[in-house]
Amino acid sequence: MLLDAILSPEDLKKLRKEDLPNVSRELRDEIIRVCSLGGGHLASSLGAVEIIVALHYVLNSPRDRILFDVGHQAYAHKMLTGRRDRMPTIKKEGGLSGFTKVSESEHDAITVGHASTSLANALGMAYARDSLGQDYRIAAVIGDGALTGGMALAALNTIGDSGKKMLIILNDNEMSISENVGAMNKFMRTLQVQKWFQESEGAGKKAVGAFSKPLADMLSRAKDSARHFFDPASVNPFAAMGVRYVGPVDGHDVLELVYLVEKLVELDGPTILHVVTKKGKGLDYAEADPIKWHGPGKFDPETGEAPKSSAYSWSTAFGDAATELARHDPRVFVITPAMREGSGLVKYSREHPNRYLDVGIAEEVAVTSGAGMALQGLRPIVAIYSTFLQRAYDQVVHDVAIENLPVMFAIDRGGVVGPDGATHNGVFDLSFLRSIPNVRIGLPKDASELRGMLKAGMKIGGPVAIRYPRGNTERVPEGTWPDLEWGTWERLVEGDAVVVLAGGKALEYTLKAVQDLPGVGVVNARFVKPLDEAMLRQLAVKARAFVTVEDNTRVGGFGSAVLEFLSEAGLKTPVRVLGIPDEFQEHASVESVHARSGIDAQAIRTVLAELGVDVPIEI
Repeated sequence: MLLDAILSPEDLKKLRKEDLPNVSRELRDEIIRVCSLGGGHLASSLGAVEIIVALHYVLNSPRDRILFDVGHQAYAHKMLTGRRDRMPTIKKEGGLSGFTKVSESEHDAITVGHASTSLANALGMAYARDSLGQDYRIAAVIGDGALTGGMALAALNTIGDSGKKMLIILNDNEMSISENVGAMNKFMRTLQVQKWFQESEGAGKKAVGAFSKPLADMLSRAKDSARHFFDPASVNPFAAMGVRYVGPVDGHDVLELVYLVEKLVELDGPTILHVVTKKGKGLDYAEADPIKWHGPGKFDPETGEAPKSSAYSWSTAFGDAATELARHDPRVFVITPAMREGSGLVKYSREHPNRYLDVGIAEEVAVTSGAGMALQGLRPIVAIYSTFLQRAYDQVVHDVAIENLPVMFAIDRGGVVGPDGATHNGVFDLSFLRSIPNVRIGLPKDASELRGMLKAGMKIGGPVAIRYPRGNTERVPEGTWPDLEWGTWERLVEGDAVVVLAGGKALEYTLKAVQDLPGVGVVNARFVKPLDEAMLRQLAVKARAFVTVEDNTRVGGFGSAVLEFLSEAGLKTPVRVLGIPDEFQEHASVESVHARSGIDAQAIRTVLAELGVDVPIEI
């Protein structure tokens, strides 16, 4: 294999250009092999192979900076930069990150996991380069999905105005995770069919030459008007922003890409090379269904068969509940920032297409659109991952909470998510949402309680956040809508000596930890804001100590809320706060991260022993 001799980009450069198609095929085969063994970002990495080969063949990494938006398409980049032997460890504890990561390799220009950040990073690097009198080259690879994000468009506007020298590879595969949406996506499709105009223009020139000069002049003026209307330079938003545009070209023709990159990277000012690729390229079933094969688990590369599971995910539980809720309440409207599949909304989008909005990778737009709907009488639900909601913090404050608008946030992937690591662990939402007036926060323990919170949230109005973890829960029958009073807790295990307060995922560990321990009580603290102050006062009278457990940072989270209340109420019951430490957690299994963070059953049992509970520490 040619790939066996490539341990760095310098080794790639030693090959003849004619060898690059074979290198691309070998990389693609290796990506399929690695992902089939342990899962990974398959379809996106398959689609970007030739782009990566061309960039590394022309540029001199790490001196030249190659940036990948999101980073989940960069598996070929990792292999070409000395990490091929470690690829089976990807997304595993102690192994390679699933994204690019500065601390992992000098060839990774940025640490990334969220979309739409590459262009602003490239802009900053270009200013740094020029300010310091350096001359390295900068290339940023961004997908058309990431280009739906406001941050990318805002950066592009500034890039054009700055005139800074850089190459932007627009990887256009019509996909992010779900299908792309929006005007920019429609424009990309228009650009891809411009060839007919160029051909018709050439034929028109020959025809005009056969006519008399006056008629030819008249037709020429008409042709010029038509060109102005149809020519990409006159309607191209990139050109309008001051960015040179080239393309579209075949993103899987590695020799053409090498030629273009060689020329374009030397041009002054910013240039966009628009390449058209196929997500899942080289694997028939991934090409046919790139959504399914965006990030699969283990599978058989020959057949595409994967272990079957009958598990019922939290995302599906929410999607089913929202679908049913919308049947009975015409005010319900669901908004997602490009996460239809991830948030369990396929069924909802099909049953209620007129009450469903995908805004693309633009979380701020999702939240503020919800505010606009609420102002006009709808009851919107913004379905969003915890770490993606971080990107819309100001909109929650400014557009929703100040006027106490009835916008509901269905927060998926709350808490540690594991293999995707620090960029995706949703361990800050309880803290940043708690700090916002008017926002109410619930942590359901199961799908039934999730439905009860949706029902209660619709009833009380105002901003409501319902936060649930990645993973599975028990399926509940359709029509299950338990009555819950917002702000009330539930005693699950009687005991007054030490009382453990936990909600959501942390409750599972707690119940396991206290089994057969007399005197230890357990409370399902399912509402973080407001707390069940009446129950907390009652428990504080008898309890020797409280232990709070949360799948959230200890800084400003649920445990902090309990401490604040006890302090204000003049209650002196000691509290041990268990939660995620004040540091970013690297990728590993959820269970491993929880264990090292001190919130799993074993850690809870250890703390109970320290508080005087007679308990065998080992479970």
